[in-house]
This record gives sequence, C-alpha cells and structure tokens, in this order.
Amino acid sequence: MDRRSLTLAPPTLAADDLGFFRWGRVAGKVLLTNDAGEHAFLSEQEFDDLLAGRIGEGHGRFDEFQRKGFVRDGWDLDAFATRVAKRNRHVRRGPHLHVLCLTQRGTNPAGAPNAAGQGDDDMSRETGEQIVELALQTMSPTVTFEFRAVAGEPLLNLDVLRHTVEFARARNRQAAGKTLRFRLFTNLSAMTEETAEWLIANDVHVTVSLDGPAGLHDRIRAWKGGIQHADVVRWIEYFGRRYAELGRDAAAWHIEALLTVTRETLSAGREVIDEYVARGLRVIHLQPLNRLRVDADTWARVGYGVEEYLDFYRGALAYMLDLNRRGVQLSERLASIILVKMLTGDDPGVVDLQSPCGSGTGEIAYGVDGRVFPSDEARAVSAMGEPMFDLGDVRALSLVGIVRHPTVRAIAGASLLDLQPMCADCWNKPFCGYSPIRNFISQGDLVGQRPRCFECKEHMAVSTQLFELLANEADSATAEILKRWTLTAPDLADAHASQEAP
Repeated sequence: MDRRSLTLAPPTLAADDLGFFRWGRVAGKVLLTNDAGEHAFLSEQEFDDLLAGRIGEGHGRFDEFQRKGFVRDGWDLDAFATRVAKRNRHVRRGPHLHVLCLTQRGTNPAGAPNAAGQGDDDMSRETGEQIVELALQTMSPTVTFEFRAVAGEPLLNLDVLRHTVEFARARNRQAAGKTLRFRLFTNLSAMTEETAEWLIANDVHVTVSLDGPAGLHDRIRAWKGGIQHADVVRWIEYFGRRYAELGRDAAAWHIEALLTVTRETLSAGREVIDEYVARGLRVIHLQPLNRLRVDADTWARVGYGVEEYLDFYRGALAYMLDLNRRGVQLSERLASIILVKMLTGDDPGVVDLQSPCGSGTGEIAYGVDGRVFPSDEARAVSAMGEPMFDLGDVRALSLVGIVRHPTVRAIAGASLLDLQPMCADCWNKPFCGYSPIRNFISQGDLVGQRPRCFECKEHMAVSTQLFELLANEADSATAEILKRWTLTAPDLADAHASQEAP
C-alpha cells in the first residue's frame, strides 16, 4: 500500500490561524460548519489553502471566512459568541410546551367515539387547572398548551379542554402576562360546528389527520381510527372559509395536517403531495411511522426500513421543489426546521431537534391522572409499563423540581451532541438533535449508537439533500425557494420535530 494514502493531515497545518470548525464532503465540495451555524463550501484547493494558512487578507474569500469564524485573523469573538448564544438560548428559556392528554377514550375504526369508560378515563377540570398553574411558573415569555389523547380524540373531553383554555387565559391576565398559544390535535371524529366555532373564537389552532387521497386515507383510518377523507376535506374547507370570513391572516390562520406514512404511502408520494396542494395546505410533514404506536402485527403489514423511507423522502422533496418552481406554495416541515438553522443563524425552538433535547426543560407532558413526564413519548413509554420516565404528580411538583429532576438531567446529558461519539465531530451537529427517549425505545438506553439511530440517518439524509441543493450555484431559483421555506419559522416554534398524526 502506498504510504501516502494513509496521510490524515496536510504536510503543514496552520492550527493557530484557524477557528474551530467541522467538515465533510457534500456535492463534490468540502463543507465547513461551526457552532454559530455558519457554513461554507470550498474546493479541495481552497480547503488545502485554508488548512495551510494561505488564506489571508487580500484573498478573495478571506472576509467571508473571517466573518464566519473559520479564520482567527481579525475575528470578532464577541460577535461570534453572541451568535452561538442566540442559537442556544433554549437552555435558559424554561418549559414552554405543555402537552395535555385529555382522555384515554378513542374512536373505533369506523370513526365513531367508543362508549364512555370509567371516570378516570378523562382528565378532570381540577387536574387541568393544576397543569395551568404549573405551566405559568415558567420563565418563558410564551407558553403553548397542546391538547391530545392517548388514542383517538381529545374532543371526547371537550368540557375540560374548554375549561383549561378559559382558566389559562384568566390566570394569565391576573398574574403571568405571557403570550399563550393553544393547539388541538384532532382526528375530527367528534367535531361539530358548535365546537368548531368555539375553537375559532378562542384562537385554538387545529391540526388534523390527512393521510393522502381518498383511497389511501380511508384505508389508513380503517385501522387507526378517525373519519373518512370526504369529511376531513369538509372540515378543512369549513375552517378555511370561516377564517376568511372573519378576516384572519391566512398565513397565520389555517388548518395544519399531519400524515401517517405507511408502506403503501411510500409508493404514493406524488399523490399524497398533490392531495395536500388540492386542499390548499401550506405545509406537509413527512415523517416515519412511530414504531412505539404500532403493534407487531400491524407493523408487519404497514412498516418499512430506514432506507425505504429515505428514498421516499428524497423523491417527495424533489417533487415538492418542482411544484414550487411552478408557483405552488408548499413546504416540507422537517426541511424547513433544518433550513432555519442553516440559513438564518437562529433556532426555531423545536424541542426534539436541539442540543440538549428539550424533554423536561422545554416540553412537559401530562397524563389524564396528572402524572408528569418529560415528553409525550415518555408518557407513552409509561403506558406500556416502563415507569422510568415518570416524574411525579402535578399536584406535588414545582417547575424547578421538574427541570432539576435526575431523569430530566440524564436526558439532557445524553442528548448533548458535544459529548457523543460521532456527533461531536459531525458537520451536521449545528443542525441536528435527537431524543434519548426514542433511543431508549429503539435501542434500550438513552444514548444509543449513532449508526443504529433512525433519527441520525434521517437528519443526515435531509441535511445532505438540502446542502446539495444549496451548493449548486447555477440553480439560484431553488436556493430562493429554500430561503422562502424559512419564513414558516413562526409556525414551527414551540413544536416537535416529530409529531404523531392523531
């Protein structure tokens, strides 16, 4: 073997001239990134020159590299530190996303509500009030209350949903003075016009399940529960019409939809996207099926491997960009989150795409009985009989006690990318993040192994595809589309990178 093929560094390395960066090869170029979220594409010769200290004042790219912190000569360290702090402000923000599981009653495959169970199947008004009191202790200037169910439909406990919204507004006016947001995830099986009008009048954002065109959607709902495609379309149109009649800004007030991706969906990517366009939806969230929510027999019918999913995603994203070039306004949610990190120098505040992960420090979830968990996925793990993520009862906890809980600290430590093998040196580190709870589900421990981590592969694939597009200097139109997708950032705040369709 030629000894030169083993060389791992250039003959000369001007280490004292360089700022800290990570690097990799994307689209035939060398990609540099750093902790401020800056990036640059270099030719191989430029990379050699940078490492050897030959890019100094007077070089065509010196000003760029100096501004971004890739070289030390004239580097404004204070400005760089400010940019790093801005991207990491979530560590001092406090819990801002509070997920309430309102009921354990679901819907049957025909979409009708199941018969009422025992009294403890539903969250009580008193528990809802206790959650509000706890949530408003946060330092965060904004607080989002997200209403869900264990399975099926949170509107089956409409009384507590309404009371919690009204109580939160009253308590906030009296003492907290925060900006409140309310978000309902519904499969629409219990929706009525009276309920819809109350949601609109009380500024509750609505997210529904739309799994694609009629045939595909109705087959998925046959095992997952919820209403038929025609009724989903009717409610999407209803809310859209009412928002317009009330003069609401369409950019802020519109129905959001979530997609359940099954094995059948993988071969119908274009049809699914066309359905979202036909319904006037502005965002589609492509995400893999959550194995935690699917039993083994169902997974054998509808599940798939990571590479199958990533092939589907790449094709779907390419098709969406082609539609955008033709004037269609539709963005992909995960891509938009990552693009905000890549192109704006900011972080959109998505709790499970941060380092450290926001479980317990940015997000808190509550069971129907008032038990507290660091995230809704942690609550689902507990429901399966594993209590390791249980933090206690809302009636006995303070917000400080939750944030400082040993379990929450363990999650934060396990998700700090700077400490993890492979993550610490990865060029995608500034744009990535993972959930230790999902690692526990899939690998049996909080940290897991990166080569076996679905999230790692998914995020790397998405970031690589986006950077390949941005690296093409001849295609400015696509670059402008991707920049426009970052404008959806207000819709991404206080949310999850992975959201399960109701």
